[in-house]
Amino acid sequence: MAGWVIGSVICVLVALFSASSTIASSEGPFIVAHKKAKLTRLKSGSERVSVSIDVYNQGFATAYDVTLNDGGWTQDIFDIVSGNTSTSWERLDPGAVLSHSFELEAKTKTMFYGPPAVITFRVPTKASLQEAYSTPILPLDILADRPPEKKFEWAKRLLVKYGALISVVSIVVLFVYLVATPSKSSGAKGSKKKR
Repeated sequence: MAGWVIGSVICVLVALFSASSTIASSEGPFIVAHKKAKLTRLKSGSERVSVSIDVYNQGFATAYDVTLNDGGWTQDIFDIVSGNTSTSWERLDPGAVLSHSFELEAKTKTMFYGPPAVITFRVPTKASLQEAYSTPILPLDILADRPPEKKFEWAKRLLVKYGALISVVSIVVLFVYLVATPSKSSGAKGSKKKR
């Protein structure tokens, strides 16, 4: 019986020790990055890619010497129009967010699969640099042949998407209007004097 109690106490102590070491290691920075890319067709027939990357620190400690490198944009396909594909910040505090954006112009018609951006940062309790990756972007169909959008295509899409809602709201408004406004015939009867 005494051996069973001692074994239980040792198991509890081991569980508490492992839980405390897990909690202590989770008190560092936890970097999450979200990468977005948007294609914009220009009137000149070329296409621009606007890239934005948001870097979040979801952890409980500050990350230092934060560097963002998004080097997957090859020079044979893209020219940099504004900004840089890499940047760095001195620190990223817990709960804070850093944003970086740049714009590229496409030179070649292709289907582009962009790799995630790489974020490196330093944690004071560790000797080596830590690494995190952004979310990848969806494949970009660059300079694809798209049929020209018709003049009132946007109105058609709105009607398809919200047509039922517009009908219901119109019927309710018409009903409220009919109930709230008195009819002219009852107003005329009330204004005549009884003889």
